[in-house]
Amino acid sequence: MAKLLQKEIDAVKKRILTLGAIVEARVQDAVRAIDERDAELARRVIDGDPEIDRMEVDLEEDCLKILALHQPVAIDLRFLASVIKINTELERIGDLAVNIGERAVFLASHPPVDVAFDFAGMSGQVKTMLKTSLDALVNLDLALAAQVIEADDRVDDINRAMYQTVQQGIRKYPDRVECLLHLWSVSRHLERIADHASNVAEDVVYMVQGTIVRHRTEELKMDMGKIDA
Repeated sequence: MAKLLQKEIDAVKKRILTLGAIVEARVQDAVRAIDERDAELARRVIDGDPEIDRMEVDLEEDCLKILALHQPVAIDLRFLASVIKINTELERIGDLAVNIGERAVFLASHPPVDVAFDFAGMSGQVKTMLKTSLDALVNLDLALAAQVIEADDRVDDINRAMYQTVQQGIRKYPDRVECLLHLWSVSRHLERIADHASNVAEDVVYMVQGTIVRHRTEELKMDMGKIDA
């Protein structure tokens, strides 16, 4: 029975990592669609959403079956509980990639608006956070998880600056309000992806240590020594 449980847990781990890789690729494509004004690439991101939805449901069902049949304890139980939560976070990131893709389709059909939106800086930070959170999951690396949690504030700062930029842009270009609001939406979706990446990192901490750090991120940032391998 123990060997069968381990085999099924290993299969779940492979599936969550596969889902993570697909979601990461969709975010990268959505960002590239915005940057390159590529409506076709954006539509491929949108059309790929049902695949992620199916994978998320199948993986959750697998985890629930293992919990029901094997009644795992200790680290195996923490692993499955964490995977169920990470699975949901990844599906939501996939949804946000679709939202960015929808904004990309619209923006590709309109002339660019000359506003100081640090899209490259923000999207680069978000992509790094997502990749690092998945690396933390692959390697069960608490130091990487801590980096992701710490980086979330920087994305929040960029998002707040973007809000001010859009306000100024609306005053300067009153005829381009719709495009500016789509840019603001892109910024907001990127900020939410960063939030979900941070949640994945928190779930990795729980998976490894059994410590729930949700709502205690400031304490965690002030004392990184509390997360050690």
